[in-house]
Amino acid sequence: MAHFKRTASAVWHGTGAEGTGSLDGPSGVLSGTPYSAKLRFQNEDGKAGTNPEELIAAAHAGCYIMALSFRLSGAGHPPAELRCSATIDMDNSSGGWAFEKITLHLEASVPGIGADEFMELAQAAKEGCPVSKALSAVPIELDAKLV
Repeated sequence: MAHFKRTASAVWHGTGAEGTGSLDGPSGVLSGTPYSAKLRFQNEDGKAGTNPEELIAAAHAGCYIMALSFRLSGAGHPPAELRCSATIDMDNSSGGWAFEKITLHLEASVPGIGADEFMELAQAAKEGCPVSKALSAVPIELDAKLV
């Protein structure tokens, strides 16, 4: 396969501050999933509803560990397990919300690999992951460890 497309959609009703929206995608994972400014900015733990940052973080973590799995397997070290979370730090000090940085937190179980080779492959996957490339305007940090 040399080319493919993925599509998701959003619908918004009302003002920015008081309105509400919903997100949909063909897989059904997003199916009328609600979001709003209140859920996005006034809900500290993020559990009341989704937001664009959560979705981007999930996409980044998922893409990154898939890319790393390909690299590790290609180097003869298929992983037993890769766990990754992506944390997006947001900043509003310049008068508008912006991504300050993204940190990929990786815990990896990879039998038979040395720490130096692991870190080299983990860093290369961070640089080569399609979502990392798309987000390259934001500093991306990697906190990786073998467990």
